[in-house]
Order: sequence, then structure tokens, then C-alpha cells
Amino acid sequence: MKKFIVTGGSGFIGSNLVKYLLKKKYFVINIDKLSYSANPYNLKKIDNSKNYRFYKLDINNKDRMNYILTKYKPDGIFNLAAETHVDRSIENPKDFIDSNILGVYNLLEVLKKYIKKNSKKIKLIHVSTDEVYGDVKNGIRSLEESSYQPSSPYSASKASADHLVKAYVRTYKLPALISNCCNNYGPNQFPEKLIPKLIYNILDGKPLPLYGAGKNSREWIYVLDHCEALLTLFNKGKIGENYNVGSNQNLKNINIAKKLLIIAKKKSIKININTKIKFVKDRPGHDFRYALNNNKILKNLKWKSKISLEAGLSQTFDWYTSNKKFFTSVSKKLYSGRLGLKI
Repeated sequence: MKKFIVTGGSGFIGSNLVKYLLKKKYFVINIDKLSYSANPYNLKKIDNSKNYRFYKLDINNKDRMNYILTKYKPDGIFNLAAETHVDRSIENPKDFIDSNILGVYNLLEVLKKYIKKNSKKIKLIHVSTDEVYGDVKNGIRSLEESSYQPSSPYSASKASADHLVKAYVRTYKLPALISNCCNNYGPNQFPEKLIPKLIYNILDGKPLPLYGAGKNSREWIYVLDHCEALLTLFNKGKIGENYNVGSNQNLKNINIAKKLLIIAKKKSIKININTKIKFVKDRPGHDFRYALNNNKILKNLKWKSKISLEAGLSQTFDWYTSNKKFFTSVSKKLYSGRLGLKI
């Protein structure tokens, strides 16, 4: 039975990956420091699985990380431990430096030391973002060879981590590769993110806040498609390479809001008179458009996303409607000001 470490496995993408791997009958070790966006609700019902172990741990703790690697001798590590919200990176960049740069550095150092002492093969899948490429013009999609032009402290920290991974591959022959993925959505996503934020406000009869004029464009992928891509990268990905994981499904933020309103009406959810799109002051350095060229993973690894945006949004809406306790499981102090409630 293959064993995998998932760092950040109690957050949005991480928890979905943990459950996905467990369904595939793999052994999963979840390492998470349980920051504000981690939520025990994300992993309910799996704590007693015989193939699952959890460690409350910061990846900056070299000794404990080395202990876990030595104890379990995993086949692979999926590194999703990161601070991810751009707005928070603007307010407090240091947290992003500590987690996204120093944390990756420590993980690489631990892995380097472990490999020297152990003959078992291991592969690190470092999960990055399309935001490292920065703004792209209409009609253009970022290639893996495109230059990095990060705009926010968040994307700069992720770009720095990517460069560290590539440097360790070249200098120390570390068995690692990088996934640059577009915007994820789906079950268990922290309420400050765009899609759960809009769904929450629709269900709660509140306005739908959008930055600027709502015309910023993002490429969207359903989280389980991303999980499948990550396992494909472990099985087929080439060491030292980075792969764009995209869906080719781009939509402006205002159109996302409109689609969710249409979905709510189709599901016979009553729309409050206050539930209207509300434009708010744009954030500093807001990139206008991200878009990935995913031909490399499509041609070389035979992977492509399966879930359409319409189907994925409908499934996501159903999950949040059926899991209203998810919102109450998160302290409103952590996100209420980011939902347009105090704007």
C-alpha cells in the first residue's frame, strides 16, 4: 500500500485530497498546523480510518518532520501547506514569508537529509498557483516556460517557493516537481474565498460584494479534478518539471455571481431583496486575468479536467446548502468583514 504525506491536509484542497487518496485505498499522513483556514469539519468521519494519521505540526519544525518521514517512509509528499488568501497577504506579508517560503525551505532541507539516509524512492509534488505568472492579456494563456511576474505578496511568496524547489532539484537532485493550478472551488472552501462567500451571502440574504467592476477574470477548476491531477503528477510526472493544471474555463467574477444566482433560483432558493451584486473598492495590485495553457499535462500525461463549470458550481451549491453547519463551524470573526457585511 502506497503511503502519502499531505501537508496542509485540513484546509480546502488538502482535505479534499486526503479524502480522495483514502478512497483510493492509500495510507495518508496529514500534517497541518491548524491555522485559521483549517477546519476539523473538513475531515469529519475519517479520524478513525485505519489508513489515516494526523499530526498537528508546522512544516518549519525540522525535527518532527524528519521523525515522521523516518517513521512512515512515504512514497510521496503533496505539499499544500501555505497561506493562500491574497487580501491577507497584503495586510500581513510576514505570515506568507514564514509559511510559503521558509516552510518550503525547511521541507526541502528535511527531504534532502532523509534521502541521504534512506534508499526508498520518494517524490515531492509541490502545489503552486497560476498567480505566479501575473496578469495575462486576453487571448493569451501562460505556458510553463512563461516568465514569473507575481503581483501580490502571496504570489511572490509562491514564486519564491517554486524557484527554491527547482534549485534543489538541480543542485541536490531532489525528486520534486511543481503543479501550477488555477482557481479551485468546491466543498469545504473557507468562506472568505469568492465562491463560498457568494453562496453564503445568497443563503443569508446579504449583498454580493465584488471588487472594482467585477470584470476580473479567473480560470476555475473543481477541486476533485485537481486532486486527480495531483495523483497523476505523482504517477506520471517528470522530476524537475512544472505542469499547468487548468480547465480552460475562464469567467469574469461578475458572471460567477450571476451564475450562482441563476443556480439558486433553479434550486427554488428564495432570493432576498438585498441579495444584489455590490461593487466595492478594488484591492491594491489586483491582477485582471489569469489563464493557463495546459497542453503539457494533456499531451504528456493524458490528464484533463472532467467537471464543467456549470456542473461543478451546481454541486458546490448543493454541498453548502446541505452543510450549513460548515459556516457555523468557522468563527465569523475570521471572515465576516470579508463577506461584504461591514462594507
